[in-house]
Amino acid sequence: MKSARHRSREFALQGLYQWLLAHNSTTAIAQDIAQFRGFDKCDALYFRDLLDGAIHDAGSIENHLAPCLDRPVDRLSPIERAILMIAGCEFLRHPEVPYRVVINEAVELAKSFGGTDGHKYVNGVLDKLAAKMRSTEVSEMHEARQTPTAG
Repeated sequence: MKSARHRSREFALQGLYQWLLAHNSTTAIAQDIAQFRGFDKCDALYFRDLLDGAIHDAGSIENHLAPCLDRPVDRLSPIERAILMIAGCEFLRHPEVPYRVVINEAVELAKSFGGTDGHKYVNGVLDKLAAKMRSTEVSEMHEARQTPTAG
């Protein structure tokens, strides 16, 4: 069963896809998506925050992404680009969501909606992005894994 936040990410992905292809306003996109079947099961506030945040911060997010990519951001498939933008938005705006959760959710979106190996690409890019945008959290996680426990 999908969590309300996972559903929010799925709907945000659909909204960002619309925005990337048609450049509709966030208000029009949000109104359209709110009519989709199953929208009532998502966290509507989180959906709106992801959609609005990813679009509002698109330039900043894409600047952070650029050094982590093997091609220009505008050469990514719209699905991969939207997934990476959502994750970048979560890295920026939602420090309460652990970076591993952000990555795992993005990988799941890529498996469901992306190309055959898109999830591997998304995972690799977000590992690099997390090291830049959440460096303290990533370092603490690595240190915790390497510290032997008494037993």
